[in-house]
Amino acid sequence: MANPSSELQTLLYTTLRDDLGVSALVSGRVYDRVPRASYPSGAITATYPYISFGPHDVIDDGADCIDSGEHTFQLDCWSRAVGQTECKNIVDAIKVALHERDLTLTNNALVEIRVFMRRVFMDPDGLTSHGVVMVSAIVEEP
Repeated sequence: MANPSSELQTLLYTTLRDDLGVSALVSGRVYDRVPRASYPSGAITATYPYISFGPHDVIDDGADCIDSGEHTFQLDCWSRAVGQTECKNIVDAIKVALHERDLTLTNNALVEIRVFMRRVFMDPDGLTSHGVVMVSAIVEEP
């Protein structure tokens, strides 16, 4: 039996990589671990723009005979284009790819998936636009 958190992250990853709208903007650059230079600099070496996985939380939501949880994933979007437009387009494309879509897990049951928050702001470096997309999914375990 697959861990629901891992299976859901894999589904999000493959959905975003395979979605034509998202791929047109980030060229398939979706990372669980963003490429970095080796120590000591540790500088990001990924090509912009890209999407990365941020924090993930689970709240147990089971009933008497059903194990389920509400999973919340933070997806981060990163752009170095001038202005925030590119980052806003990526955030919106993620919503189109995921919000209330009929997606399927192999070992667990995806009851619902929703994008409930989107935000774009300038990173403290003054060069990078940072988008945050919050995704909530209810998953039932067999």
